[in-house]
Amino acid sequence: MGGLLMTEKTLTRMDLAESVFREVGLSRNESASLVESVLQHVSDALAAGETVKISSFGTFSLREKSARVGRNPKTGDEVPISPRRVLTFRPSHLMKDRVSGGTE
Repeated sequence: MGGLLMTEKTLTRMDLAESVFREVGLSRNESASLVESVLQHVSDALAAGETVKISSFGTFSLREKSARVGRNPKTGDEVPISPRRVLTFRPSHLMKDRVSGGTE
């Protein structure tokens, strides 16, 4: 089984705040507040049905899924699936290129 091993590291809010602290020079508390504020703005916009586009990163948008009939894979029984909104992410071409090229 050749190939690259994927790391199990997860980027957290604290990691983002620490990066802002190191790169921008705000205090740790100000950095954490800034990260929280940005994430809150993104979340609020999506909850309001808006599309969020971050240049050179990607676009978060909502998609309406209509009601349909699904099937329980274990029993084979038909189950109604109610209509819902789902969040989708479409990466920018720059992000796709960067991810396909590995870490840079």
